[in-house]
Amino acid sequence: MSKKPGGRRMGQNRMLRLLDALERDSRADAVIDALTRGVRALPLGRARDALHGRWLGHPVHPLMVQVPIGSWMSAAVLDLRPGRSREAGLLVGVGLAAAGPAALAGAVDWAELHSEQRRVGLAHAVANAAAVALYGASLVCRVTGRAGAGRATGFLGLTAVGLGGMLGGHMAYRQASGANHAEEVPHVVGEGWHRIGAVEEFPTGRPARRTVDDVPVLVVREPDGSFNALAERCSHLAGPLSEGSVADGCVRCPWHGSVFRLSDGWNVRGPATAPQPAFDTRVVDGYVEVSLRRQGPTTPEPAGHEAAEAATGTERGGDHGHSA
Repeated sequence: MSKKPGGRRMGQNRMLRLLDALERDSRADAVIDALTRGVRALPLGRARDALHGRWLGHPVHPLMVQVPIGSWMSAAVLDLRPGRSREAGLLVGVGLAAAGPAALAGAVDWAELHSEQRRVGLAHAVANAAAVALYGASLVCRVTGRAGAGRATGFLGLTAVGLGGMLGGHMAYRQASGANHAEEVPHVVGEGWHRIGAVEEFPTGRPARRTVDDVPVLVVREPDGSFNALAERCSHLAGPLSEGSVADGCVRCPWHGSVFRLSDGWNVRGPATAPQPAFDTRVVDGYVEVSLRRQGPTTPEPAGHEAAEAATGTERGGDHGHSA
């Protein structure tokens, strides 16, 4: 541990030490695994991708939580003014009604995270569940004429919301839950064509891994002799697409089951909400060359994409225990 010039010790603050310890604490893993299986087993169909936020291009959970948080914060402001308990109670009710859908969206995202992220996520969920319980009690108190108790439990609920928000922020910004893990590719790969190997090095229909400017690249040789290439690390949580399965023009991530179209990287199925950076390909003198495509996919839902999803499997990948 280093020291400042004046002699004060510099190091990680207590809150970060507690959060790092929470990430490493495996005592609740059996409960987490059971909850994960339960969330993955929910018969959500296409609604699962909608809850992930694939239609939005990033997770939808942070957007949905604005309604309960905003309602409860506004209720707290009204509770500071005499005679506004009725209006505050209405806002408490609105927040409670919006909390369920927001929690469901958060749960489907949480079930597709690494172990360390899910440990923090469980604490995040417990804090938010406590907030919902407190605000439920607050609403009951208000309806039954106990306005003072309603205000008190409301402020306790807001405290729990703040704790849950802090844990959610840790997941999003320190653990990169929900971030696009392929976003840096266009900033790292240089302009122009890059030679990645001789044609005979690539088996037909099987994923191969090469590197361009320190960026892993997935390369698939098609039966007609053409090539497709994508950034190899999955945009969801950087899973190795070269270890995934290829079928019907798509590749399926082996970690959490995201499906990407090989021709342009479009995310056909979540939990990934962002497409994969794609490369143009060509063969020169018997060697394969790739060049990063600087514009994204243009056709989000090609004809027959349902068949591609079926061919690449319908089950989510299991937890592989990789660190974020």
